[in-house]
Order: sequence, then structure tokens, then C-alpha cells
Amino acid sequence: MKTAFFDCFSGISGDMCLGAIVDASVSLKDLEKALKGIPIKGYRLVAKKVKRAGFEATKVDVETTQSTEHRAQSTEVRKWKDIEGIIKNSSLSKGIKQKGLKIFRRLFEAEAKVHGEAYDKVHLHELGAMDCIVDIFGTLVGLDILGIEEVYSSPINLGSGYVKAEHGILPVPAPATAEILKGIPVYSADIPFELTTPTGAAILREIASNFGNIPDMSIEKIGYGAGNKDLKERPNVLRLFIGESTEHRAQNPSAMLRTGTEHRVTIIETNIDDMNPQIYEYVMERLFKAGAHDVYLTQVLMKKGRPGVKLTVLCNEDKREELMKIILGETTTIGLRFFMADRRTLERKIEEIETEFGKLRVKVARLGDEILKITPEYEDCRKIEKRFDIPLIGVIEKLRGYIK
Repeated sequence: MKTAFFDCFSGISGDMCLGAIVDASVSLKDLEKALKGIPIKGYRLVAKKVKRAGFEATKVDVETTQSTEHRAQSTEVRKWKDIEGIIKNSSLSKGIKQKGLKIFRRLFEAEAKVHGEAYDKVHLHELGAMDCIVDIFGTLVGLDILGIEEVYSSPINLGSGYVKAEHGILPVPAPATAEILKGIPVYSADIPFELTTPTGAAILREIASNFGNIPDMSIEKIGYGAGNKDLKERPNVLRLFIGESTEHRAQNPSAMLRTGTEHRVTIIETNIDDMNPQIYEYVMERLFKAGAHDVYLTQVLMKKGRPGVKLTVLCNEDKREELMKIILGETTTIGLRFFMADRRTLERKIEEIETEFGKLRVKVARLGDEILKITPEYEDCRKIEKRFDIPLIGVIEKLRGYIK
């Protein structure tokens, strides 16, 4: 699987994303050609090689081609409906449009939350909106040109100190950036500079499937996208690794399910002591259908000695919000806790074998080339039990003879 890993040791911004993508061999002309499908004018992309703490990187800027007088007089603002219209009227692919809409929606919702307004009431100034559009869609188009199928990211360095904004001097991370990055691993290296911008945060929040260490991959290309500052403490660059994941992923349910490797998952938990137990089966079904890796219940003793149930869900980070919404909406709980964890799994594959009862699916678990476990699929055993009127335990024991 073609994989991209964003190493945000010095933060992330929209222009750093563009720089890293161009540095990783995406042609500036190819980007400009694709971006012509967006109905906006008055800009050009400029790329140049720069040094950041001694490291060479590519700096990509969105430069306006408007006159100085026009820029000074421009007071037009862009609201959500304006951005939405621009994106929907573009000739970009459906997939890129949808990703771009999600990124911008997250940006507008974060700004609205911070300022106590509705997301469709907040605005971006015209020139700032143009930069955002080009940065966001340039990144999405660039990843598409590179053939990227999955994106991972390191924890994000936010920087520290203060930043000057339209509403005055704000602490780093800026309030909108902090809102966007809720639930994502971040840190501050005490560099007195805003390393991560709302645009960079929103891009990564929507496209990255997991945050943590670099995944198992064979690195083919490395791109360095330069930020605006030449810091002494560390190179102000975004490092982008491009390569093939060594974790093979399935293309259909009967192929590979997961490989023997480590990856990060989100764990969601809540304790419940006041719900009809019949509802748990329904909630678990909904969570599995929505993309949970696993859902299970644990009996616990709660305050005042009341018996309760701990509901635990394992999922990818990008599924977290949807699954939390289901739990809060479908159970009696009023609060959840969640955290990231490392998980190691064996390589699993569904295979079929011939038995006296017909074809049977078995799950084969391997560690490298060594087969560690072979287990008959429970639902297939149930079908045999019903068809031949044999006790289920007898079916399972009999089938084990075929898979030793």
C-alpha cells in the first residue's frame, strides 16, 4: 500500500505541506494544471530551495498577482457557503472535493466554536481564503499524484509563545488550532513560535488515519517542506516520507484481514449502571457496522457497590468521533474516556478447506511464514449444526481433525 508519513517534529502548515510534496518530486506544473480546475484567480505558485538550520528544503508560496492597490482595497470575505460553492463548482475529482469540503468544514467549525458563532456565519478574508484553498487542494492533489492510499502522522509539535491574529495577541496554539487538534497527540518543544497553523492542523486531522511512530514501510522518497522561520534550535521543516507499507492490507473480506505488526488504535470506554441489558446487543451491532475493530463488555462494581458494565471499543482514530456519537446517543452514559494505545496483531487470512460437510472457512493466523493458529469460523459451524442436526460442540471437535 502506497503510504505517506508526515513527520511533524517542527509543526505543520499549509505551505509546508505544499513544499514537502513538491520536494518529494511532484511537479509544480502538474499541481498548477490540476488547480486550474478551481474557479479562483489572481495567484501563482512559486517554489524555491532554502536552508533551514543547515538543511535544504523546498519553500512553496502562494503569491497574489493582484495589484498592490487592489490588495489594499480588497475587503471581500469568504463564508462557508462561498467556499462550498467554489469547491463544488470545481472540476476536481469527487474524492478530492469531498476531502476538501471536510477540511474546510472543520476549519469553519473550529473558528465558530472559538468565537461563539454559527459555522456559516464566520468568515475568511478573500486573500487568506485563497491561500487556504490552494494549500489544501494543492496538498490533496499532490498526494493523489503520488498515488498515496493511506496517510500517517507523528505527534504534532505546536511550538509555544504568542501569535498575532486579527483578534489580537493569542497564545500558541491558536484557539482554532487547539480546537481542531482535540484528541490528537501533540506536544510543545518550547520554541517561541507558532509551528502549527489551523490550516496545517485541519489538513492532517482529516487525511491521517493514525498518529504515532512511523509505520512499517519501505521508504522511496523523502520531501522537506520549509516553514517561514529559520530557527536555530531545529530545522523549521515538515518531513514527508513516501513509500510502500510493508503491512499488506486486504482488498476484500476473504483476503488478508490484518498483518502481524504494531499499529496504534483508539480505545473508547464508559461505565454504565442504569441501562436495560437488552440494549447492549443493539449498540454493539451499530458500533461494529460503523467500523469498530472490537467491542466488548466487562462487569464492574461502581460507586455505592452498584453492579455495572464497562463498554470498551477499539477503533482507528478517524472513526473515534462517529463511534463516540453512537455511544452517547444510544446508551444512558453521559461521559466517555478515550486514549491511544499500541496494538500488535498476527497476520490473519480467511481460507477455505473441503470437509465431509462441504466447504468450511477457517481463519489462519501467521507470524511471518510460521502458522500459529487455524480456527474454524463459528458461523460456518453453526450452519453445519443446523443442517446436519449435530451438537455444535461435536461439529467443532470433528472439524478440528481437518485443520491440524
